[in-house]
Amino acid sequence: MRDNLQMQDRGHYIEEDEIDLRELFSTIWQNKFTIAIISLLITSFALLYALKIPNIYTSSTILVPKDNDKPSVGAGAAAMAAMAGINLGGGGGMDISGLFKNLLGNYSFNKYIIEKYNIDQMLKLENIEKNFVFAANKREVYDLFNSSSNKGEKDKEELIYNTYMSLKGILSISTDKESGAITLSAKLEDRFMTKKLVDIYLVEMSDYVKKLDLKELDEQVLYYESELQSAKNLDLKFNISELLSALVKKKVLSQAGEFYMVKQLTKPQVAYIKDKAGPKRALIIIVAFITSIILGIFFVFFKEFIKGSKERESELSF
Repeated sequence: MRDNLQMQDRGHYIEEDEIDLRELFSTIWQNKFTIAIISLLITSFALLYALKIPNIYTSSTILVPKDNDKPSVGAGAAAMAAMAGINLGGGGGMDISGLFKNLLGNYSFNKYIIEKYNIDQMLKLENIEKNFVFAANKREVYDLFNSSSNKGEKDKEELIYNTYMSLKGILSISTDKESGAITLSAKLEDRFMTKKLVDIYLVEMSDYVKKLDLKELDEQVLYYESELQSAKNLDLKFNISELLSALVKKKVLSQAGEFYMVKQLTKPQVAYIKDKAGPKRALIIIVAFITSIILGIFFVFFKEFIKGSKERESELSF
């Protein structure tokens, strides 16, 4: 008897669920035009947005750290170098990739480059938007919603800081752990500017590291030259002379090549007009279409809920 009652209850619940599902689908079907209109509006806005935004391009260069030969020195000079904390290998044992990354995020270094090359002016919208590329090469939608009129002049320091923040999103450095290759790249709507920025930063970062390392080498050479003159022990004089010779050789070897401590494996190029890195316009429209249907269904159910609540209130009032 009890089992029969449970089976009946179960069947009743299943029937209620089926009725609820039918009602849900019925509500959606009855309001299909409302859902379609909402979907059409949202997808149309997404289409306009996708047409409005310009293509994004990438330019990059691949660098390989140089394997400069370590100058040969005797045991005495090597011991002296170790005690003095001198690394006789090329570049002073510096992590060139880490240095480049730190320089890229350093405000003082970026400020120097921005002021030297007037990058704040180079990146102004009115100066780069002429090189923007749009879907099907049509820029009418962009021109409809944008104008390059200035919205008030900003002081120089604020312009430099804003440019620095923009560059943090444009430039990037990555390192391949297996090969040790360093990739310096720029991503921007102006495909010509990407190459220019990569060229500028490669030269400036290389020169900065070069000055840093050579300054230290020059200081070491001057110090050991003075020590050589005051040394009286012949063995000590010989070791200092050998160490000085090694430092000079290191200085000569480390400066060989176009860039300091790195070889340029690939040069940055202006990206081909069809070789865009973004945006993914089809994905934007598809996501907007699916989202619009979900929002449309939610709106319909919410409207029906409000309608049902008002009807129950009116019934209770009677």
